[in-house]
Amino acid sequence: MTISVAHTDDAASPMRGLLPLGVGIFVYALFLLAGNRLLIDPDTMWQITVGQWIVDHLAVPETDVYSFTMRGQPWISTQWLAQVIYARAYATAGWSGPVVLAAAAIAATFALLAKFLNRCLSENTTLVFIAAALALTVPHLLARPHVLAMPVMVAWVGGLVAAADRREAPSYFLLPLMALWANLHGGFVLGLMLVGPVALDALLSAEAGSRKSLALRWAAFGLAALAASCLTPYGWNSLLASQKILALGSALPLIMEWRPADFGSVGAFEICLLLGIALALYRGVTLPAMRIVLLLGLLHMALAQGRSVEILALLAPLVLAAPLARQIGSAGIAHSTAAAPRRGALFGAVAALLVAGTFAYASVHRFEPHMHGSPVAAVTELKKLHLTRVFNDYDFGGFLIANGVAPFIDGRTELYGEKFFVDHNAASGLMEPENLFRLLDVYKIEATLMRTQSAATKLLDHIDGWQKVYSDDIATIHLRKMDAVHTAEPAVDSKAK
Repeated sequence: MTISVAHTDDAASPMRGLLPLGVGIFVYALFLLAGNRLLIDPDTMWQITVGQWIVDHLAVPETDVYSFTMRGQPWISTQWLAQVIYARAYATAGWSGPVVLAAAAIAATFALLAKFLNRCLSENTTLVFIAAALALTVPHLLARPHVLAMPVMVAWVGGLVAAADRREAPSYFLLPLMALWANLHGGFVLGLMLVGPVALDALLSAEAGSRKSLALRWAAFGLAALAASCLTPYGWNSLLASQKILALGSALPLIMEWRPADFGSVGAFEICLLLGIALALYRGVTLPAMRIVLLLGLLHMALAQGRSVEILALLAPLVLAAPLARQIGSAGIAHSTAAAPRRGALFGAVAALLVAGTFAYASVHRFEPHMHGSPVAAVTELKKLHLTRVFNDYDFGGFLIANGVAPFIDGRTELYGEKFFVDHNAASGLMEPENLFRLLDVYKIEATLMRTQSAATKLLDHIDGWQKVYSDDIATIHLRKMDAVHTAEPAVDSKAK
């Protein structure tokens, strides 16, 4: 194998090993400057609304209190802590709060990734992985709960893999990370699932005589991690909540972020995947059996669900780092204790500059959500009608919650279930036109709020009993009005506004 060993003088230099700091600063500045991009998802608004509800009631939700179709039905928020943090940030600093919070979490994620990788790989190789991970995760880097959980995920998996590389059991100091992750986002279940295969990787690489004791220590850690994941207001129900997502079945492919990977056009995922295959073929890279299993498992998730691409981008490098270092070369980095005071002063100075720069930029730049796809004007008109039973487009649900209007459906798909979601999708898209009229009647719908270009909107334009009372480029409101008779394209009734 080829190992590049750094010179002692260079290794002792206080400037060695600062790559994670540089990566963190760059990523933070990048996303702060592009801050409004973090707010393009309207779900951010309802996440803040739920967080504020928790703060106001000093309790976490146990049932739905937002929709009129599922009101009172069991519902828990496995991301309650992230919602509270976003709500407090918003209450303190307006939209600057969630932007700064999300940018800091993203920066911490990539700084941690760089730190774990740079322990094994050269700085150049580490930067290649960081660049690829950044390209793959950008589409899903938004001010939403999963972003706050990302640095915890990297730290947790990095700790597991590092223990396996040392042929040891993980430190119990990792357990608080699992407890924190379980309160930030439901993705903590993945962290629990990875304990088993990483433990098996450690056992297979350990000497035969030590495997029994090592297996017992990994098993004890796994049980402790399971117990730590239950340290939430919901206890072990947080674990069970993941089953509702998996039980959505045919509903999942209908949601954009849950759709399988699409290679109809060349994108970052395909490019990175092809380059990775090319590298493996060119350099003859080989991996231990369980590392192959882990890598293929992450790849399968990314191919099956678009939202899992970020998991592949952040965790695959951790799985690959040590085996690659043994084959394509690494940089040995010695850590000098003599440099600690100088590094501490450097970190303090950088932190102060980042805080000052953040305040300066936030004072001259206005952060605000991207509203081009939200029914802002339509909801303003809708609220004037004082209606309680509105059939809405799926994408409008979060905006309605944030504006105090009870939706028919919203992004909490696990609450509504597979059949309800599929029926609504078939109705709004007119795949099954009878579904639309059945839902309008069964739920005694008083008005509809749908995208102006949707099939259901175009149909209601010509259906007796429904009158278009507002329309713009984004959304249209149809009011149930029994005396409305349509023989041609109806005009908007300005008096109904």
